[in-house]
Amino acid sequence: MIFTYNKEHVGDVLMVIAADNQGAKLSAERKGNVARVYREDNGQTVAWNIFELSNLFEIVERGQVQLTDEQVATLNQELTKEGFAAELVKDPEPKFVVGEILEMVAHPDSDHLNICQVQVAADKTVQIVAGAPNARVGLKTIVALPGAMMPKGNLIFPGELRGEKSFGMMCSPRELQLPNAPQKRGIIELADSETVGTAFDPAKHWQS
Repeated sequence: MIFTYNKEHVGDVLMVIAADNQGAKLSAERKGNVARVYREDNGQTVAWNIFELSNLFEIVERGQVQLTDEQVATLNQELTKEGFAAELVKDPEPKFVVGEILEMVAHPDSDHLNICQVQVAADKTVQIVAGAPNARVGLKTIVALPGAMMPKGNLIFPGELRGEKSFGMMCSPRELQLPNAPQKRGIIELADSETVGTAFDPAKHWQS
């Protein structure tokens, strides 16, 4: 789940993104200060809005926020109080991590995309379709995994590019809005000494 909050521009509401709506038509039901957003075609919950959040607890961050176990428990109490039989689950794993390209083959239906096998943890490799001109086997870079929110607000979900499954995105300095990022295509290139699976730290992983 993705938790996002911006009191200045959105208001005192915590938005919880639970699933990709895949372009489906949405409806919402509200009980008290809780609203459930769901797909009309199958009833799947894709988001929750928690209004008047400051009555429950304070958040000082903006954009994607990481909640404590206690804060998530408070939200679940609020859902129960309003009559929703659902539970919000906190995902403790980092969503921006160091990854390494282990394999790369040309996309069969594209002249610029590649299908990459990217190691994102000691025991986890994911497939990512990418068009970065500097992608190559052995390169270490920053990967946005499903559940990540990019600085511009777009969300990362599993998907497909021209028929090939993709489970994340390898990021450019510009996409991560890093200071003095070069205004050209290409994913961020990290030192070979970086450890796969390490959470992204701009101060450590970028020197402008």
